[in-house]
Amino acid sequence: MDEILVEFKEESSELVEKLIDILDQAEDDYSQRSQLEEYGQIVDRIMGGAKSMEMALDTGVEGLDKIGKYADLCKAVGYKASQVDDNEQFYNVVVALLQDATEMLEEMIDALGTSKQKDVKDLLSNTFLDRLHWISGQFKEGLRASVATNAEKAAEAGQSNDQNDIDALLAQLGLNTP
Repeated sequence: MDEILVEFKEESSELVEKLIDILDQAEDDYSQRSQLEEYGQIVDRIMGGAKSMEMALDTGVEGLDKIGKYADLCKAVGYKASQVDDNEQFYNVVVALLQDATEMLEEMIDALGTSKQKDVKDLLSNTFLDRLHWISGQFKEGLRASVATNAEKAAEAGQSNDQNDIDALLAQLGLNTP
């Protein structure tokens, strides 16, 4: 395995530990919802690293693309959840989903470049996907899914700002959307 891939896995594993710490602090503590923006920033580093590695490696490591897209999905949910300002119960459901999602991201990173590597479709249960679709539908219109607001990006692209970003990310992962 290339040294650069080993470094990516080590750094990503350290970042996942930070993500888990953030979620542990945020669990059942609605006052910590702004920490989910930090979650989004950290998981964005994993996403960027995976996408950069995919472009930089000559041999093309299978799985980097899926890790990048899956991390993008986690980022979108994290950022949107950081803006939930009027529904503590929904916030707790989202944090629980992010805990599951982060554990799956950790599995994907650990298995990268090994014989244990699985396709993201094999990691995500139908129950998880159903919960994700339900959560996506509950987010209020206009919540941003990244540091830059989606409204700004959508206006530039001539698109509307709706909840399709999570569904679009699932489609990029090859997962059916309802």
